[in-house]
Amino acid sequence: MLQVGDQVVYPMHGAGVIADIEQCEVMGEVKSYYVLKMPIGSMKVMIPTDNVENIGLRDVISEEGVEKVAEVLADTPERAVGSWNKRFHSTLTRMKSGDICDVAAVARNLILQDRVRKISSGERRLLELAKQILVSELVYACDKKPEEVTAWMDGILEKNGFDA
Repeated sequence: MLQVGDQVVYPMHGAGVIADIEQCEVMGEVKSYYVLKMPIGSMKVMIPTDNVENIGLRDVISEEGVEKVAEVLADTPERAVGSWNKRFHSTLTRMKSGDICDVAAVARNLILQDRVRKISSGERRLLELAKQILVSELVYACDKKPEEVTAWMDGILEKNGFDA
């Protein structure tokens, strides 16, 4: 059972801290919700406590996980193949997995692709979302500010031969 103060990751939204557990009435039924406060954008997300397993809520990565993210960012990007529509759906599916290394790979790949040939507006939104998800989790995993995490990621990507 999760508690107030726990740091968790909500796939496709990023990491946050459980700020409260509230009872809300929805369609005549009272349900319990975790209130997740996100570090970026001051967003508040409410997650039904009885649906945590289904949505893939998980703990923030460890130090070892941070090292894996750094390796993914420093790794050789995958070349984009297929139409933008197929790439978009493939990328979206990968991001929905909730795996931070998949999200890091998506960000790395889209950044490179944008350098070679401008990405579509849909892919640009996915890139921004991937960066936001990455930064939000790394803020908690590294105990740093969003700007520090962004600078750290940019440094890895620059060493990889392209700028963020």
